[in-house]
Amino acid sequence: MNYFQYTQPFLLEGGQTLPEITIAYHTFGQLNAKKSNVVWICHALTANSNVLDWWDGIVGESKVIDPEKHFIVCANILGSCYGSTGPLSINPETQQPYYNTFPQVTIRDMVKAHKLLREHLGLEKIHILGGGSCGGYQVLEWAYTEPDVAENLFLLATSAAESTWGIGIHTTQRLMLEADGTWGEPSPAAGSKGLKAARALGILTYRNYQILAQNQTDPDPEKLDNYRVSSYLNYQGDKLVARFNAYSYWFLTKALDSHHLARGRGGRLEAVLEKIAQKTLVIGISSDILCPVQEQQFLAQHLPNSTYVEIDSNYGHDGFIIEGEEISRHFTSWLAEVEKRNSVSGKFLSV
Repeated sequence: MNYFQYTQPFLLEGGQTLPEITIAYHTFGQLNAKKSNVVWICHALTANSNVLDWWDGIVGESKVIDPEKHFIVCANILGSCYGSTGPLSINPETQQPYYNTFPQVTIRDMVKAHKLLREHLGLEKIHILGGGSCGGYQVLEWAYTEPDVAENLFLLATSAAESTWGIGIHTTQRLMLEADGTWGEPSPAAGSKGLKAARALGILTYRNYQILAQNQTDPDPEKLDNYRVSSYLNYQGDKLVARFNAYSYWFLTKALDSHHLARGRGGRLEAVLEKIAQKTLVIGISSDILCPVQEQQFLAQHLPNSTYVEIDSNYGHDGFIIEGEEISRHFTSWLAEVEKRNSVSGKFLSV
């Protein structure tokens, strides 16, 4: 893992200022002489900058995004607990961790930090800018604000604005965190039981009725307790508590709620999307109940150079992580067509 230290005040969209920020990031592969092989991946809610670890169906040796061909960058988002400045970081003004005094960050703040890192790395162009879910929020914001930097976009299970449904889910999750008796304490363990409950609710939205019925139904109809799905949700909650932080979860779900491409830009999503001219692959997952395919269809309808693909999967929102083989097939086909068009037009950008 690498760290970029930005030692100047960092003004946040909400008006508050972080005295300084740290951005944790990973790179894989080598930058070619023309600097034309950059693939920048934006990660989702509780992931980290080690994209080879959590997206190994897409990124890795002999995968569709391959460090033997591409220079791959992934940066940890502001507010996380995986190296970038967040609630567990030391506030240089108090010499104590921020915890629940951490200021609200937005998707735009995350992208602003990514831009600083891009400049630090000396990257003038990003050949492919991609991400799923919250990562897609970052991609869209970045593509709009730096249209001459990102050349091609790869969007999965994402949307132009956080939905009322999504905000409602996140609000419920934060209520769970706040109901934990330890919430607000100056400790990294504060809110752990609430985080477990919030994750259990999250899992229900990342998956769906079909996949839980398929994989977690008890074969014994005589049971009165200790159901398989209960054990599964407890297990998933415990896993997140062991690797993540409740304060980060609270602030990051707030950041998700902030996502709206048209805020301060006239209020019409259609008009903003029509200005994002990069060639774009939009992938939806048929059974996604958290960010349903209507959201990706809306993107494809209004992004002027988009290709829409819908993957038939039972895995719901998590399909953008799990369905690596089918995603890779569509990505490979789309990228070949993009580079064929670029070659014909004299803008050959082969990586």
